[in-house]
Amino acid sequence: MNVLVIGSGGREHAICWTLDQAPSVEKVYCAPGNAGISQHAECVAIGQSDQPALIQFAKENQIALTIVGPEQPLSEGIVDAFQKEGLAIFGPTQKAAIIEGSKSFAKDLMKKYNVPTAGYEVFTDAEEAKTYIKEQGAPIVIKADGLAAGKGVVVAMTEEEALSAVEDMLVHGQFGSSSRQIVVEEFLEGEEFSFMSLVHHDTILPLEMAQDHKRAFDGDQGPNTGGMGAYSPVLQMTKEITAQALETIVKPVVDAMIQEDRSFTGVLYAGLILTENGPKVIEFNARFGDPETQVVLPRLKSDFAQAVISLLNGEASSLEWSDQHVVGVVLAANGYPRDYDKYIPLDSFEETRDDTLIFHAGTERKENKLVSNGGRVLLAAAQGNTVKEAQQKVYESLTGYNTEGLFYRSDIAHRAIYIKE
Repeated sequence: MNVLVIGSGGREHAICWTLDQAPSVEKVYCAPGNAGISQHAECVAIGQSDQPALIQFAKENQIALTIVGPEQPLSEGIVDAFQKEGLAIFGPTQKAAIIEGSKSFAKDLMKKYNVPTAGYEVFTDAEEAKTYIKEQGAPIVIKADGLAAGKGVVVAMTEEEALSAVEDMLVHGQFGSSSRQIVVEEFLEGEEFSFMSLVHHDTILPLEMAQDHKRAFDGDQGPNTGGMGAYSPVLQMTKEITAQALETIVKPVVDAMIQEDRSFTGVLYAGLILTENGPKVIEFNARFGDPETQVVLPRLKSDFAQAVISLLNGEASSLEWSDQHVVGVVLAANGYPRDYDKYIPLDSFEETRDDTLIFHAGTERKENKLVSNGGRVLLAAAQGNTVKEAQQKVYESLTGYNTEGLFYRSDIAHRAIYIKE
């Protein structure tokens, strides 16, 4: 079958790479793709929000399945548009994508259906929010209600930090319409992990766990980012904890969405935290996580496209996983997540190596040279029999590349290694 992937980041590179190896797939297309994706898919110059052109392309190229990577086209209703034309597409409708598109919707849903999450209040008025924060004290978490490319969350360790986040979001409109409303929630302590599932109505195929590293610098310091690296599996999350997360969080939320007439199809990403009282929800996303996808999909042994098609057709299927550990490290442009450098030369990343997977996130070809065009530029991933071996491999391989103009964390997977030792 022919498959179309929509998006242009590292997550989409990993999806295309996985589909390229699937026996059921004849040809992979990616719109718009990036410089690295072109090794595994034919990149098509159509923007991810250009619904009419994407639909026309899918019809003309006998696309049997379309997979949507980023959140933006989902909240714009790309799934609804494809379904109207009778085209198979894997992702939530606009009505269902609200679970990511509005944090207050997700929180209210969890409250209504008794899904474990942090206590919270929703505000549109800055003074009311500030009064509440002064009553609650720090640490406390401030979140923009709408989509903010993974940067709309401030974990405030001091009251001053919290008040200034409120000011930025509600008064100065830091994220435009996305921060006209904010969620202020209690700070939870514990290990965080990402639990993604392939979902169709009430059928759930859980993927393997991953752990993401949100902070920009070593030791979990610096500002929050879209993610600076990840690893899978997460041995700290035992089979019992995984089963508990499925039973108390994922299944009830999937059922709740059906009850609310917002039945969910696609990847349901649960960002969870393991507290003393068991797993609780930090956030939901309506699509594959980035960078988690780049460390989870390389461990998948099943035919990915076939698994999705079977799920959409209501046929029973299961996923087979490798026991290998994968550690992925993001290389970001200097200055990220704030004002970052662009067009950094990436010549040394042109050649592929057997021991490392290089997924392109923010790259392009300029005058036939590979250069950066985003904040998160590349992700290097390596596999090993243990998490420590995978970590050593990926960092050793990075010494062989010219990383001038880029920075990366040197401690990805440190929690797993520390706990293991």
